[in-house]
Amino acid sequence: MTEQAALHASYWLDTLPPGDPAPPPAGDFQVDVAVIGAGMAGLSTAWELTRRGHGVAVLEADRIAAGVTGHTTAKLSAQHTLIYDRLRRTRGTDGARLYARSQTEAIHHAAEIVHELGIECDWEDTAAYTFAQGRRRIPELRAEAEAAKEAGLTAEFVTETDLPFPVAGAVRVADQAQFHPRKYLLALTDAIRSGGGQLYEGTRVLGLTEGEPCVLTTEEGTRVTARAVVVATHYPVFDRALLFTRLAPRREVVVAAPVDTAKAPEGMYITPEHHTRSVRTAPYADGKRLLIVTGEHFTPGSGRDSGEPFATLTSWAERHFGTLHLSHRWATQDNDSTDHVPLVGLLHPASRHVYVATGFGGWGLSGGIMAGRLLCDEITGRQAPPWSELYDPRRITPVLREGGQFIRHQANVARHFIGDRLPALTRPGLEDLAPGDGAVVHIGGRRCAVHRDEDGRLHAVSARCTHLGCLVAFNRAEQAWECPCHGSRFAPDGHVLQGPAVRPLEQRDI
Repeated sequence: MTEQAALHASYWLDTLPPGDPAPPPAGDFQVDVAVIGAGMAGLSTAWELTRRGHGVAVLEADRIAAGVTGHTTAKLSAQHTLIYDRLRRTRGTDGARLYARSQTEAIHHAAEIVHELGIECDWEDTAAYTFAQGRRRIPELRAEAEAAKEAGLTAEFVTETDLPFPVAGAVRVADQAQFHPRKYLLALTDAIRSGGGQLYEGTRVLGLTEGEPCVLTTEEGTRVTARAVVVATHYPVFDRALLFTRLAPRREVVVAAPVDTAKAPEGMYITPEHHTRSVRTAPYADGKRLLIVTGEHFTPGSGRDSGEPFATLTSWAERHFGTLHLSHRWATQDNDSTDHVPLVGLLHPASRHVYVATGFGGWGLSGGIMAGRLLCDEITGRQAPPWSELYDPRRITPVLREGGQFIRHQANVARHFIGDRLPALTRPGLEDLAPGDGAVVHIGGRRCAVHRDEDGRLHAVSARCTHLGCLVAFNRAEQAWECPCHGSRFAPDGHVLQGPAVRPLEQRDI
């Protein structure tokens, strides 16, 4: 990859790019369990089932470990910013303990897999910190340190860190880890294949019929019959559980630059301040470390492309770490559940054989490993772990308890679904489009998403997201149409980049 191309690519994908694709299935077939999605949650589930002797097929719409997991910052931690004090208040002390235990066991389990399979994935044991520079956050941090310690983590409140700038305070949790997620998952993929598992790329699933057995239908018309199905597509591509009412998408940008090892801070850091700032380093060539900084979260499709957030984040990084020569930059997307706990288990109350893993809120590595173990136990009929109820997607009480977040999310969706259709909010006409830009305009009485490529040619697709019909907006920096309601993303020509949408935007003539 050229230097210029790398600047716009994930470091994990640049250092371990996809090899030859695993072709879609040649025809209809049967399998014990079909897993939709080949990220951390999907591959962890497939690995757990394969090692217990079950026939598994993984169906991935794009490339293995190249989606959300391929764009993570790759922290493997049970410290999830300011979660434990919230859980103590909303789920009680026992709920917080179960959350901490499930996430900690996921880290230990990953370490065991790395040892068992001999995976070279830049694994490093380190501490995790949630910090604040402003003193008004100190009471929050002290409460979080107390709650995390009460939940069973090795947590403490500190005022000194290895960051090159002062902090007002931080919660320090020892015995966490960081690694190269694609090296880990591609090794897991090899182990799945060695155990008899099947993996298919470029295989988008469009239909699901629940029953005994379940039947999946792919974009090519292939029918996959399975005793059980796991939907691990980051954002569920099937809406029968109405989980889209309980998930809020957010997008964040990432900048990375090599720094001298002597100047690289030890540990993993995050702060809720400044639209979030996450800092870690990774091994790099020539005796250096790669500084990875994440933050500036925004709602996809909100009309704000990632160009400004990239500039803002780079400015913050240079202000705190000195002049940087960026080697990579990319963006990542996460989904927050309205009660701040992932949804892992049976898809909806009537489901018997269809499971889901979603809503990891930016912590999908430990969450995905946890989900793989939990779902494997439920599918195989083993005794479910004690935290299965905590993550159960069918839960109602916690959602009602934190109803404010649920209502705000629905209000935001309604605002876009209705407000974006008002004439006053329609963006400029075709003559105003610069090369590389896009806008929603009226053509023949219909709203069209029009993009002008770098050669000046215009390309038009329907502006209605194929998920639930919200109007998309253009992200110039990433050259993508994005839905503000549920986070679906499409290329300028309309093909799906990221779900929950599974069908492309319809082509339009101009």
